[in-house]
This record gives sequence, structure tokens and C-alpha cells, in this order.
Amino acid sequence: MIAPVEILTAGPLAGVAHGFLGRIGGVSTGIHAGLNVGIGSHDDAAAVAENRARASAAVLPGATLVTVYQVHSAECVTVREPFDERPRADALVTDRPGLALGILTADCAPVLLADRAAGVVGAAHAGWKGALGGVTDSTILAMEALGARRDRIAAAIGPCIARASYEVDAAFAQRFAADDPANERFFAEGHAGHFQFDLEAYVAHRLAAAGVTRVAMLGLDTYADEARFFSYRRATHRGEPDYGRQISIIGV
Repeated sequence: MIAPVEILTAGPLAGVAHGFLGRIGGVSTGIHAGLNVGIGSHDDAAAVAENRARASAAVLPGATLVTVYQVHSAECVTVREPFDERPRADALVTDRPGLALGILTADCAPVLLADRAAGVVGAAHAGWKGALGGVTDSTILAMEALGARRDRIAAAIGPCIARASYEVDAAFAQRFAADDPANERFFAEGHAGHFQFDLEAYVAHRLAAAGVTRVAMLGLDTYADEARFFSYRRATHRGEPDYGRQISIIGV
């Protein structure tokens, strides 16, 4: 018997249809077992399609799920109707009812945003490249173009790889220090020449610096919690040939 889809929500987004989903509640098997929604994975296409339908129906019944071709960029697109072909971008915004904006992750940070008063929502995929490049800033600007106000925007950062699980080398840390020396606070000393990076805290910092005053962090580690989440890094460390992707969804 397949378990119901597990939906994680955040207080600041109360009143807005949203959810951070993991691997619980899907039909995929093997290394993709659970709610794998990755079109680009090597999972059975029919299983992925069923999982995407289950995910969308669990958060926003009757809505059309819209996702992008994610490329670890800072690009954000405004969605007015479903795409014929997914654009290359890493964030979406809309003010149109009936659309469920979805972001796929497997360690990167999913960010859901809403200005409830304006009826404007956004979703961003914040891997380290996108986060450093300003994907959340692009999302906020695109929301403002639809009538949102950043002082009213609430945001939540969903399950992602935690600092304890995210080891990086010195060159990685130097990229962030070169952008802003204060970014050193997001890195803890690791073994010789390595650091532990707090992606979730960095993304929260970028949101706060942009003027978003209500930001929730779920504090859930995708790498450490195999039963609930897919993880690219965990699969890589195990030498597995592929990995599943989870989805985070928001809609008006």
C-alpha cells in the first residue's frame, strides 16, 4: 500500500497553497523509490508522470503543474499560462490562479515565496551557484513586477543539504568570501583544507538582505534523512548510477 504524500508547510506561508514534498507517497521503485518527480532521471517515465500528478493534486488540486528546465542560474520567469516547452531558468512567479509552480531539488534549497495580499507567489531553486548569483533577488523583483511588495513577502526554505553534510574545499569558500567577506560566517572549519557550508543560512541571509522580513527555515537535511528525501550527494558518495528529485509547490 502506497503511503499518502507527505506535505511539509511553513507558518509564514499560512493561507497560501504550498508544500515541500519529499519521497514519501510515490510509486517509483529501486533507487528512485517513492515520489520521484525528476523528468531527467532514469526512472520509469510513467511512474514519474504519476508522481508529478500526485504531488500537484496533494498541494493544489485541479491546478496545472508548471516547472522549468533548471540550470543553476539566477533566471526567473513569469508564468501566465502553462509552457509548451520548459524555459531554462531556476525560478518562477505568477499571479494566475490554477497554476502550481514547482521547483525540483535533491540537496539544493527550495524557496517558496508569497505576497498574500497581492495574490503573487514565487518558487526558486537555490543551489550554491544560483544562491550566490542572486536567484532569490531575481524572484523578488519578478514578484514586484506583478504587484507584490517586498515588505509583505513571506518566504520559506525547504529541506536541503545541511552544514553537517555539506563539505566543500577552500576554493569553494573563497568564491563566497570574494563576493562578500562577511560570508565567511556560513563556513565552519572541517578537516584540513575543507569547510562545512550552511546553504540554508546563506539563502536566508540573501532573503533578509533583500528586505524579506518573514523567513522560515525548515532545518531538514536531505542528505542525512534517506527515508524522507532524495539526495544527489548521498547517491554520488554511494556510487549509485542515478538519483530521485523531490518537488516544492506553491500556487495562488
